[in-house]
Amino acid sequence: MEMKTFLAYLFVMAGSTYLIRVIPFILVSKKVTNKYIRSFLFYIPYAVLAAMTVPAAFYATRSVISAVAGITAAALVALKTKSLIVVASVACITVFLVELIVV
Repeated sequence: MEMKTFLAYLFVMAGSTYLIRVIPFILVSKKVTNKYIRSFLFYIPYAVLAAMTVPAAFYATRSVISAVAGITAAALVALKTKSLIVVASVACITVFLVELIVV
């Protein structure tokens, strides 16, 4: 890649990242008091994390069957309000065992 092209891409990405972070501060100068907007803003990080993590989990294993088994096991353990270490361990062990059986 040429240096001119790289610098153009770099400046566009830097500008877009900067604008995404600065525009809310410019448009909203006082504290948001609407309970619906506050609720929406509260759940954005969780929604973004789920949108990035769940699709990647399906392609992180050798087969989709083991991925589905791992995600299901993790969801069931998480619903029982276990810690993150326990949830991740159960998911990894489930994927390992299912891949031993299936693949």
